[in-house]
Amino acid sequence: MPEPSVHYDVLSPVQFLIRSALVFPDKVAVIYGDQCRTYGQFIDRVYQLARALQRQGIGKGDKVAFVCPNTPPMLEAHYAVPLIGAALVSVNIRLSANEVAYIIDHSDAKAVYVDNEFAGLVQPVMDRLPKVQTYVNICDISADKPLPGPEYEALLAAEATTPVALAVDNELDIITINYTSGTTGRPKGVMYQHRGAYLNAIGEQLEFGTNARSVYLWTLPMFHCNGWCFTWGITAMGATHVCLRKVVPEEIFSTVAKEGVTHLCAAPTILIGMSAYATENAIRLHKHLEIMTAGAPPAPTVIENMENIGANITQTYGLTEVYGPHSVCQWQAKWDHLPEDEKARLKARQGVAYIVAHHMDVVDPVTMQPVPRDGQTMGEIVMRGNNVMLGYYKDPEATKSAFEGGWFHSGDLAVMHPDNYIQIMDRKKDIIISGGENISTVEVESVLFRHPDILEVAVIPVPDPKWGEVPKAFVVLKPGTQPKPEEIIEFCKTHLARFKAPKYVEFGELPKTATGKIQKYKLREREWKGHDRMVH
Repeated sequence: MPEPSVHYDVLSPVQFLIRSALVFPDKVAVIYGDQCRTYGQFIDRVYQLARALQRQGIGKGDKVAFVCPNTPPMLEAHYAVPLIGAALVSVNIRLSANEVAYIIDHSDAKAVYVDNEFAGLVQPVMDRLPKVQTYVNICDISADKPLPGPEYEALLAAEATTPVALAVDNELDIITINYTSGTTGRPKGVMYQHRGAYLNAIGEQLEFGTNARSVYLWTLPMFHCNGWCFTWGITAMGATHVCLRKVVPEEIFSTVAKEGVTHLCAAPTILIGMSAYATENAIRLHKHLEIMTAGAPPAPTVIENMENIGANITQTYGLTEVYGPHSVCQWQAKWDHLPEDEKARLKARQGVAYIVAHHMDVVDPVTMQPVPRDGQTMGEIVMRGNNVMLGYYKDPEATKSAFEGGWFHSGDLAVMHPDNYIQIMDRKKDIIISGGENISTVEVESVLFRHPDILEVAVIPVPDPKWGEVPKAFVVLKPGTQPKPEEIIEFCKTHLARFKAPKYVEFGELPKTATGKIQKYKLREREWKGHDRMVH
């Protein structure tokens, strides 16, 4: 990297807070329950935390783990840790103690900060964490026995609020390590760098339309891709962060009304819960609310339901390996007057690369050649550019495989439409090949979501003696409904090619990861036990 000079400066998202504290020192930066702190107070706390970390022996290149929900300390860590040149490891609070132990140990974290509600995730495995030198308790609520070590607020209170210089001279230094959900094995540590985090944080705000008047509600976990870089992006705009410890529909809607929330991000599972709660309680939003969603492609019906209560949905697409969202379903004025169901169908596409991302395509994964722009030919989504990870921490083989051919391979199968918008059809491992015909589980799920009795659904291939494999739907019903499997299958046959309709329907709860993603692999393992299946 070139040396900082009159025409070059290191890009780090920590600089966003430094600027906003200068421009908006008295403006509300962070709201959490009855707490309300200005940007001036926010940066003071960041400086105090940075000094406390330095006093604990943390410096450039070290790793600091936070096991914490969406509370102010988690937000403060996103600035204080990288400010001193260390890397933040945001640990998923929904994991098991064994998984938490693996992440803390694998990341080489020297200090671990733990919210006292989640002390039980760390306490039983402390003897398996020999690299950890310091534990700190974040005592936000009353809880059981804390970890050995100081309390967070007391730690900060003992430090000065004088500025701490940014200890980053190479913008490609690691700023955070985010661990994948590990649905099929050990989670991998995805390394983000300062430059990518800076650019992606700006990109999120460009695509989402935030400004200094925006009020952003933290319904997306900060531990998930650093909150899609909104931890830094909202600060860049001088907007207001509203922290939320428990992400449940009732709390979301009451906070939206109380704090005048204008923007939030949510996985499809959160949208489904919000949609159901709004329907049951006849909720209508009294103020415009922008919602960005990403993860498993949301069904058009879910989008339509949320927009009917007064929200506007922006569909994005990405992975942990690309700092969260990498593409957006960019809305176009020419679509404004289309019927509502057609609008929802268009909004369900994954769209085009972000302004700061540029490079995204659908290719034949063998030849790496782009597929025809016909909306039918499937290929793999590949990406490259500023917001692709540095690689997997301490895993060069996995990194090499992910970057084969000079692109990051997503593992997602999609089509490219004539208007250059991408639409996901499936994960590679989820596509169903029935009697030689390709069936997209996403397409089948989108139809099932239109059934009035269905709350959640997952479709997978199951073995079949004649066709090799056929679709099976696992369905979570809305309370008080009792449709028969045959009714649901017939519903699909009236809205799909008949061969795409599920051959079987099973009712019950769906297995999910700690981030709320449906674990289709668990369903597949159960259904294919004793059978051999090729992964396509």
